Amino acid sequence: MSVLVRQYEVDLLDAPAVQAALAAAAPDVVFHLAAQASVGQSWSDPEETIASNVLGQLHLLEALRKLGASPRVLIASTAEIYGIPDSVPIAEDAPLRPSSPYAVSKAAQDLMGYQYFASHKLPVIRTRAFNHIGPGQAPGFVTSDFAKQIAEAEAGVRPPAMAVGNLTAQRDFSDVRDVVRAYYWLMLKGEAGAAYNVGSGRAVTVQHILDTLLSMSVVPITVAQDPARYRPIDAPCIYADIGRLRAATGWVAETPLERSLSDVLEYWRSRVTVPHA
Repeated sequence: MSVLVRQYEVDLLDAPAVQAALAAAAPDVVFHLAAQASVGQSWSDPEETIASNVLGQLHLLEALRKLGASPRVLIASTAEIYGIPDSVPIAEDAPLRPSSPYAVSKAAQDLMGYQYFASHKLPVIRTRAFNHIGPGQAPGFVTSDFAKQIAEAEAGVRPPAMAVGNLTAQRDFSDVRDVVRAYYWLMLKGEAGAAYNVGSGRAVTVQHILDTLLSMSVVPITVAQDPARYRPIDAPCIYADIGRLRAATGWVAETPLERSLSDVLEYWRSRVTVPHA
């Protein structure tokens, strides 16, 4: 069976172009995933982060309102909006304490989504994903960054040494393919107006992520901490209470962490070019 896919390339900061694209597409559902997604970059360029994430989403939702359209809309927020929690696991009713410009922008997106549901009856579902990983992730994220450094060391394009940041932090890591399944099922079964955590429901240290990847390396690699890689503020432990997600959809994470890490490393191995002798 063939499927016709029409692609519209639009700058979300161009409000008329967004409205025109939505009018042409007439979507039944909208997965809003576009964002400046790097916490580190948000510290160096907070203005671009706030503009892209907050104003971009505003243009999307306003276009739907002006068109009189009412598709189900999934807004991808993040666990970063919780900041440093009082306790773990973190449930959806935990206070929002964003501690980076990126987290502020995502908290604004989350709250804006609820406001459009409450004020304009737009059926918005909000997701708050915890750390997700997988092949194709940019190197600015910790797992992909580690894997890229290892692949480059194996290929001989960099010395067999790694620079790392805070390894004691505990995070909730899920495979991106599982996260996509969660988004799909929430679009089908999620309650409009509600927020849902998406995560594995368990925490592992960044040290464990590093050790697992290093155990897959074919060359010995030394590790040194780089103060420049530390965040100005970093929660010691974060993991999700996913009871609401499971109750609504029956979703559970299926991909073992070791497979996710292996797939990320293989992704970078396939993209690192070995220099000719």
